[in-house]
Amino acid sequence: MKKSRWQSRRRHGRRSHQQNPWFRLRGSEDRSDSRAAQPAHDSSHGDDESPSTSSGTAGTSSVPELPGFYFDPEKKRYFRLLPGHNNCNPLTKESIRQKEMESKRLRLLQEEDRRKKIARMGFNASSMLRKSQLGFLNVTNYCQLAHELRLSCMERKKVQIRSMDPSALASDRFNLILADTNSDRLFTVNDVKVGGSKYGIINLQSLKTPTLKVFMHENLYFTNRKVNSVCWASLNHLDSHILLCLMGLAETPGCATLLPASLFVNSHPGIDRPGMLCSFRIPGAWSCAWSLNIQANNCFSTGLSRRVLLTNVVTGHRQSFGTNSDVLAQQFALMAPLLFNGCRSGEIFAIDLRCGNQGKGWKATRLFHDSAVTSVRILQDEQYLMASDMAGKIKLWDLRTTKCVRQYEGHVNEYAYLPLHVHEEEGILVAVGQDCYTRIWSLHDARLLRTIPSPYAASKADIPSVAFSSRLGGSRGAPGLLMAVGQDLYCYSYS
Repeated sequence: MKKSRWQSRRRHGRRSHQQNPWFRLRGSEDRSDSRAAQPAHDSSHGDDESPSTSSGTAGTSSVPELPGFYFDPEKKRYFRLLPGHNNCNPLTKESIRQKEMESKRLRLLQEEDRRKKIARMGFNASSMLRKSQLGFLNVTNYCQLAHELRLSCMERKKVQIRSMDPSALASDRFNLILADTNSDRLFTVNDVKVGGSKYGIINLQSLKTPTLKVFMHENLYFTNRKVNSVCWASLNHLDSHILLCLMGLAETPGCATLLPASLFVNSHPGIDRPGMLCSFRIPGAWSCAWSLNIQANNCFSTGLSRRVLLTNVVTGHRQSFGTNSDVLAQQFALMAPLLFNGCRSGEIFAIDLRCGNQGKGWKATRLFHDSAVTSVRILQDEQYLMASDMAGKIKLWDLRTTKCVRQYEGHVNEYAYLPLHVHEEEGILVAVGQDCYTRIWSLHDARLLRTIPSPYAASKADIPSVAFSSRLGGSRGAPGLLMAVGQDLYCYSYS
């Protein structure tokens, strides 16, 4: 009897609690407060470089997140997230993320076209000049701030490319571009629609504002080979050849090829003779580098799977150095007899060119990243080295203490081979991320100076390739950034 009376009281108390309007109001306020607290966290997360996911979009509308569903703020309704990509027009988290990335890219492009960017408040040419005249800025700081101001004001302009085959320009897509030492030539690798690659050289000497026009010189005989790595080579004179690491094709093994630039365009009529194609059977090369060091004259290096191969072009002599991992990035020092290598394991080591390949005395320096190293760049004084990896980390290493002294935040990379571009004269570092954004940092204090969205929609096939110089086209050229993406070439000019 007592038990039944207690149960009836409990049921009556629960009904009165549910029917009481004060409890309903209080409970709804608690739920709304808990929802309001969530978007504040999500919105701060969505302002980062990486776009927010569906939870961030739902949070901004103050609607609850349902597992397996996505809330569209435009249509104001839930849509089911479909697993996989086997359905017709599936709505997946990946497609939602791509849509948000594309809307962010278009918004940034509109902002760039609509307004002129200023690096900092009150940061203009007249104030800098006044501070320099009053002695508040030395020459070095004045030059660095001037470059920063010009970078913030770069504007995008499309470059008109002329060719002997105009129809190919509309179908062939840029894979990479590489400027020579004087920035008056641009070596290009284009993906051909029928498969394979096509090479060319763009003469930048005609690249002048306001009309940006260039001519692409092509040699259609050398085609159909995919390129793993490329660098300029100085065999007869400075940048007389292009060194290519080519992938194998069908039964043809991969190789390293020295391609004379005179086969495309003769920039030195009195010096260049008709060039001969030099090919070395080096299959499976991940990276390559040409030596300007007197200790390894007329030599180039190739990074292979678990070894480094040093080849003398004139004598054909080779030296092999065994490693514990694939070598993905290389660069020779100019003064010190060292070859720096970046590995898939994250190790960076230097080979002492004065030592033979016998024993273990040839390893001079060892540094370590947490992920595969995709690019190594030695600074001019050869006391510092810049390296990037597949975790998106860019680090500046002191070679004397073998310690990281600076880190550049914001780079995005998970699996791609993405190079670094270090320009000490301007005091900047340039890198293109896997998200197709081009970022420019201050070399001296690691501040992110500029983030440039791609003119094309972000995709794995359309990651831009860039070249930066203060003298594009030679000593009298226009300073700025060249960006090749899709079928187009863009110039971000200082002036």
